[in-house]
Amino acid sequence: MGNTLKKLGEAELEIMQVIWDGDNPVTSNYILKKLQGRRQWQLSTLMTSLARLADKGFISCDRSTGSNLYTFIITENEYKAGASRHFLEKLYNNSIQSMIATLYSDQAIKNDDIEELRNFLDRLEDER
Repeated sequence: MGNTLKKLGEAELEIMQVIWDGDNPVTSNYILKKLQGRRQWQLSTLMTSLARLADKGFISCDRSTGSNLYTFIITENEYKAGASRHFLEKLYNNSIQSMIATLYSDQAIKNDDIEELRNFLDRLEDER
């Protein structure tokens, strides 16, 4: 994935979440229906966003069936990993400890969260 992965805007991320969660491939009407209640979009607005996502390399569009079928190219985990690395780098100078300390001191995470994180890290270590 590297540093060349483009950032998703909020609306683009919502579209990608529908595509990631759907049975691939999905149609634009499927996406529009899934976005109801969150976005009051016309089909033309969605089509513009889908074209932008294709240009950014996140999705591909198969037009061979008579209806556009959209499939993700970048998986959800690939995007999350890249976005997380970028976030950590920009806000916390690549220091997970600094991020956790900030969240803890601001009471964004509680002692239960710390215990859960400790258990998770212990499990990761045991798996190695």
